[in-house]
Amino acid sequence: MTIAITEQDRVRLAPGVVLRHDRTRDQWTLLGPERVLVLDEVALDVVRTCTAEDATVGTGIDCLAAQFSAPRNEIAGDVLELLRTMRERGFIAS
Repeated sequence: MTIAITEQDRVRLAPGVVLRHDRTRDQWTLLGPERVLVLDEVALDVVRTCTAEDATVGTGIDCLAAQFSAPRNEIAGDVLELLRTMRERGFIAS
């Protein structure tokens, strides 16, 4: 059973996972034990915003909606789905 991530949750990088910039390929990645996830610009913004110290997922969504001048409800759905997938794959923890 998958437990949903909510806007009240505080997420962080999972133990052993680091955010790194691959200078050779000019790509941001999440590196974990025996796994890697290449982030596009939007996913990078989500990770940085939602894992910031003292941030909740909801405050991250607010920042992203303002940054992209997009409807908050649309941003919220996409962010929650992305974070859920990242948690299932072991890249973030809540």
